[in-house]
Amino acid sequence: MSILDDDSFESRVPGSEFREAAVVSRNSKPGTRNSKPGIRGRQRGLTVIELVMFIVVVGVGVAGILLALNLTTGKSADPLIRKQALAAAEALLEEIELMPFTYCDPDDANATTATSPAGCATSPEGLGPEGGETRTDAANPFDNVSDYHGFSMTGIQDITGTPLAGLSSYSASVSIDNTAALSGVAAGEVLRIAVTVTAPNGEQITVDGYRTRHSPNATP
Repeated sequence: MSILDDDSFESRVPGSEFREAAVVSRNSKPGTRNSKPGIRGRQRGLTVIELVMFIVVVGVGVAGILLALNLTTGKSADPLIRKQALAAAEALLEEIELMPFTYCDPDDANATTATSPAGCATSPEGLGPEGGETRTDAANPFDNVSDYHGFSMTGIQDITGTPLAGLSSYSASVSIDNTAALSGVAAGEVLRIAVTVTAPNGEQITVDGYRTRHSPNATP
């Protein structure tokens, strides 16, 4: 009896060719063709022109981003400067509006009783300070809204003359109009106050307010 090799044996076993076909079918991916061993598909890379175009497009995009970042960085301090100028202007305006608005200078003997400028003993209130008054002089300070007309300072200070930190490069000025009109208020009974603050970059912020003579005999 002769010994058959595997190929000869399988070729004589009925149905062996079907088992071999089934094995091949299970090892093959659906929708693909079996390629010969050792043969690979060709792979295509970038051409020189495509690579140059890619570099150009990326370069333009990066340049645009850097330009936007540069502009943003350059303008990032502007809002802070504007806010500081606005805060200083609003604080000074509030200070002025809280001052008395009397017919007479508060130092006048009739300041608490006068019903018109004619009732003042010696000093009817006018625009601008009287008698050497200054904003920060504790002995002879501003004591009326009108005293602030024409006031200015370089370096923002509080009412005691103390410089405010970080505001030494700002300046402020005040203008008061005694001819302003306000609906429902008699002429001469209202003042329009304009406070302008100039920031270090030259930007100016102006805030306006009105002060009526609601308490003509109230003194400090």
